[in-house]
Amino acid sequence: MSSTRIVPAFILVLASLLGLAAFLSPFWQRNLEQNGAIAAAHSGDSLLMLVLLSALALAAVIANLQTGQMSSKTLAVLGALAAVGAMLRFIPGPFGFSAIFFLPILAGYAFGAQFGFLTGLTTLLASAFLTGGVGPWLPYQMFASGWVGAVAGLLPHLRPNSRVELLMLAAAGFVMGLLYGAVMNLWFWPFVFRPEMSAQYWQPGTGILETLQRYALFYVVTSFFWDVWRGLGNAVLLLLFGAPVLRLLRRYEQRFRFVVG
Repeated sequence: MSSTRIVPAFILVLASLLGLAAFLSPFWQRNLEQNGAIAAAHSGDSLLMLVLLSALALAAVIANLQTGQMSSKTLAVLGALAAVGAMLRFIPGPFGFSAIFFLPILAGYAFGAQFGFLTGLTTLLASAFLTGGVGPWLPYQMFASGWVGAVAGLLPHLRPNSRVELLMLAAAGFVMGLLYGAVMNLWFWPFVFRPEMSAQYWQPGTGILETLQRYALFYVVTSFFWDVWRGLGNAVLLLLFGAPVLRLLRRYEQRFRFVVG
C-alpha cells in the first residue's frame, strides 16, 4: 500500500475498531443496568458514537480527496449510491427482507473495501433520516452496514460478469444478511435480562464460552428466522439485478478512475 493510501485506510480501520469497542463495551461493565428496556440500550453513549463515526467518515473522505484517491465525481457517486440505497429500504418484502444492502455490497465489490464501508454507513444514515429511524441504534446500524460493504470489498475478484462471480456475490449476500443480524443484536442484548428465560441472556460475570452459548440460543430463537429472509433477499436481488448494476458501476470506475481500496 502506497503512503498516500495509508492515512484514509488507517482512519477507517480506526472507525472499525471504535465500532468493535462500542459493541463489546457492555460486556466489560460489572454493574451494567439490565432493566429490560431495549430502547434504553446505549442511550448514554450512542450520540457520542454517532458523532465520532460521522467525524471519522468525513475525515476519511477528506483524506481521500487530498491524496487524489477520490474526486468530486467519485464523491458524487458515493452520495448517489447512498441516496438510492436509502430509497431501496422502502421496497416491501416478507419478514426481515431488506434491499438496503444491495448497493453497498456491489459498491464494495466494485470499488474496494474503503468505498464499500463509506457506502454502507452513509446509506444507513440517509435511510434513518428518510424513515424516521433515528435512535440509539443508529450508529450501530451504520457500523454494521459499513462492515457489510467493507467485507464485500475483500471478496476475491473473479472473471467479470461471469456466472461464478454472480453466485459468489449472492452467497456472500446471504451470509452477510445473517451476520448483520447477529452483530446488530449485540447493541441491545447485554442490556436485557429476563429471569424466566435466563439461559438466553447474559449476566455480568458470565464466562466467554457460556456467553457464546447463551447468545447462540438467543439468536436461534429470536433472530435467525428473520435474518434468513434478509439473507435470501440479498441473494435474490444480487442474482436478478447484480450483473447489470455491477457493469454500470465498473463503467463508472473506468471513467472516473476509482482508486479507493
